[in-house]
Amino acid sequence: MNLLVVGASHRTAPVAMLERLSVSTADLPRILDRLLAQEYVGEAVVVSTCNRVEVYAAVSGFHGGLGDICAVLGDEAGCPAADLANHLYVHYDEAAVEHVFRVATGLDSMVVGEAQILGQLRDAYHVATEADATGRQLHELMQQALRVGKRAHAETGIDQAGQSVVTAGLEIAASRFDGSLAGRQALVIGAGAMGALAVATLSRTGVGPVAVTNRGADRATRLAEAYGATAVPFNDLTVALSTVDIVVTATAAIEPVLTRETVAAALARRATSRPDTPLVLLDLAVPRDVDAEVAELPGVLVIDIDRLAAELADGPAATDAAAVAEIVSSEVASFLTWLRGADVLPTVAALRARADEVVTAELRRLAQRRPDLTDDQRADVAHTVHRVVQRLLHSPTVRVRQLAAEPGGDQYTALLRELFDLEVPSTSQVDTVPDIAPRVSHPAPGGER
Repeated sequence: MNLLVVGASHRTAPVAMLERLSVSTADLPRILDRLLAQEYVGEAVVVSTCNRVEVYAAVSGFHGGLGDICAVLGDEAGCPAADLANHLYVHYDEAAVEHVFRVATGLDSMVVGEAQILGQLRDAYHVATEADATGRQLHELMQQALRVGKRAHAETGIDQAGQSVVTAGLEIAASRFDGSLAGRQALVIGAGAMGALAVATLSRTGVGPVAVTNRGADRATRLAEAYGATAVPFNDLTVALSTVDIVVTATAAIEPVLTRETVAAALARRATSRPDTPLVLLDLAVPRDVDAEVAELPGVLVIDIDRLAAELADGPAATDAAAVAEIVSSEVASFLTWLRGADVLPTVAALRARADEVVTAELRRLAQRRPDLTDDQRADVAHTVHRVVQRLLHSPTVRVRQLAAEPGGDQYTALLRELFDLEVPSTSQVDTVPDIAPRVSHPAPGGER
């Protein structure tokens, strides 16, 4: 099996396309089942965040696996494969490993070094494991990716560079309030992981008072109590909007939460109390929580994922990004050594099984020719023959493992199968297709949400 990554991110697709590709947590098991039902896909993990939708897969062939994954993604997004292909990147084998490790360390994020992606990867891996969608290769890949991500944060100063998307969005918002958000009233819509991050960030940066609302009132209450905020009923959303300056919205709704009508009504209510104060809406949801028409309303500033990507694209690279890139490079080399060594194991096992079959057949013939041998004599002969065969196989099998762990080592595994006419199920197919990604050159890194 070979490793394949197919995905779209803020670097290659607009929010509208990411919205169509987005997979809810509830739908992940179903999508995984669909992927595993495809002919060439043997293992799969699906990562879906506000900034990326990616399929990590172990496939039995490059072209077949790519076709299978694109077919499922296109069908789920409801768009022709040709339209979808314009926004996808594809990474294969070594490039796939490098990409996953860059994602885990935050180097591929919209905001460099942010750590939230580690939790998102862990959650995606957990869902795939629960769905029995991961095998030897993806188990090892995901476990190593999570370890590499933790190592990058522990051994470098990437954490100082890695702010959350909430922080990045608030920095943009501050430009509308003379550079400071201190004392500005805020509302957070949504009480999930991103909502909790928003409340924590707002509280830490001196914004306040902070209110929290959510369709599930209990979650809003618990989140508000944890940070000294105030929970407000979701039905009072219009009233709440009319009393605040900053709104951070991050729900899992499939339709906009803030429609033009809702925001217009809130603006009318605040016309007398806050006539000269802009209303900043920081939309971190995919699909979007803020209707596109809201941005047309006077006095409203909408900051969504598209705008964040544009604002951060030319930002300075983190000083520790180079150090993290070196970690990724060395870890990729280590993983590939393991992968190449692991690929030869089924072939070595098949060779030893073939040797056992030959020995068993010959001992059976000996028993027919020499029925006068005692049980002890047969046992001695069998033991001796097995020892001779094992000693003969020891050096070649050890050496082929060493050779297989080197670049180009798969040729030795293929040669061993050819020489001994071995049939090895589920072995890697030699596929020389390169990383055909519109391989995203790694610009000054941005960050994940």
